Amino acid sequence: MVERLVPDGLWELFQRVVPEAPSRPQGGGRRRYGDREVLAAIIFVATTGCTWAQVPPVFGPSGATAHRRFTQWSKARVWAKLHRLVLDGLGSRGELDWSRCAIDSVTMRAMKGRLTGPNPVDRGKKGSKIHLITERTGPPLSVGISGANVHDSQALEPLVRGSPPVRSRRGPRRRKPAKLHGDKGYDYAHLRKWLRARGIRHRIARKGIESSQRPGRHRWTIERTMARLAGCRRLHRRYERKAEHFLAFTSIASTLTCYRRLAN
Repeated sequence: MVERLVPDGLWELFQRVVPEAPSRPQGGGRRRYGDREVLAAIIFVATTGCTWAQVPPVFGPSGATAHRRFTQWSKARVWAKLHRLVLDGLGSRGELDWSRCAIDSVTMRAMKGRLTGPNPVDRGKKGSKIHLITERTGPPLSVGISGANVHDSQALEPLVRGSPPVRSRRGPRRRKPAKLHGDKGYDYAHLRKWLRARGIRHRIARKGIESSQRPGRHRWTIERTMARLAGCRRLHRRYERKAEHFLAFTSIASTLTCYRRLAN
């Protein structure tokens, strides 16, 4: 099961970003479980949505050990670095199309924690949002989280700035889309002006002027990506109190989505 959840290609990439294990100069203590087994347990929690206590013993490390290592790796930004490495692999093969990117968000219930807020379309119940930008064919380039009451338009600038510089098949690294598609939630003059100042063309649906169906001809790929992210059942409802842990699961889901294409 470990090899199935963590294939050799993904494990090779993970070894490049994982911090070195702390040394024990005094000796003693329990045997440290291998990083590959712990990573498999973390991916199992992310994909099945189970609690840490429900991690099966087949992996070796207990749920408490996996959660402790997950916390350490989240602080070291391992998941964002791994996502970038997978994007670099796709970019070096010429499989990232920056000509038409899309931006959108999805909301889910949240039990507790920071970056939550009353959901205006769910009777004010507490929730969180996942914001993302995808390239033309669907792989997520940049992800972020916020409270459910944060307007989509407020996430556009941080997401565009937060896009990592990704390797290209030819030429320098790239981090800026040529054109960005968005729905009417991003229809603001200051956002259009901000995008133009950075050389990014925009195709944002205009309120009261055009139907949302027309821009949807190019935005359906981001809807498909959000459905694929939902394959990680840990994102169906937020249980993490710490925002960085929920963001880590979002990065893991994005990495797995991109790696499936890289492995094909």
